[in-house]
Amino acid sequence: MNLIIDIGNTVAKIAVYDKDTQLEYLRGSNHSLDFMKILCNKYKIEKCIIASVITLSNTIRRQLANIEFQVLELNYKTPVPIDNKYKSPETLGMDRLAAVVGANYIKPGHNILVIDAGTALTYEFIDANGVYWGGNISPGIYTRFRALNACCDKLPLIDKGGDMPDMGFNTETAIRAGVIKGVEFEIQGYISMMQKKYPDLLVFLTGGDNFSFDTNLKSIIFADRFLVLKGLNRILNYNVK
Repeated sequence: MNLIIDIGNTVAKIAVYDKDTQLEYLRGSNHSLDFMKILCNKYKIEKCIIASVITLSNTIRRQLANIEFQVLELNYKTPVPIDNKYKSPETLGMDRLAAVVGANYIKPGHNILVIDAGTALTYEFIDANGVYWGGNISPGIYTRFRALNACCDKLPLIDKGGDMPDMGFNTETAIRAGVIKGVEFEIQGYISMMQKKYPDLLVFLTGGDNFSFDTNLKSIIFADRFLVLKGLNRILNYNVK
């Protein structure tokens, strides 16, 4: 069985896979993997992969050093089952790489746009030949809320839950509608742009945020909150037979 660890900017996600089947999934602190013990005691783990977009804490380093099974720490030199054309692979976030590997594994032979909506909002393109060409990075929903609050003295920090009219009727709804609808329009714009180049385009949407799309777009969108974990599992199996 495989232990899959994805450490993000906000939380760490950890899962157990038996081949391609996810058996369990947990979320916790990205500074300590205390909850890893629960899964290691419950399952017979044979190998592990860890990917992180932050510098691993000393606590996590000690915890990884104490486990008995093989651990693969994903980096830009790790072999992957796609052709990576990113021109600065050493700067590429491993979550971005894992997401396109996962999408290509699930839908091989397709032109795919992967959208990951988390702390950052990322767009990645991998073509039907399994060639990853790169992507773009934009602020995520909560990052935009925090930026407005931090950079504008009189704008409050609000939550995304609540009224969201087409046009805000007070400052709270103006921020919420502006940010969330702005992100939705941005995503729709990227999809439309890529569809013009690749009419058969498929779209994978992953991450912690949900969005509403018109009927035409819904038919090509695959929502998969575990896409990065699936990609990491694929990379681990590719490297450790």
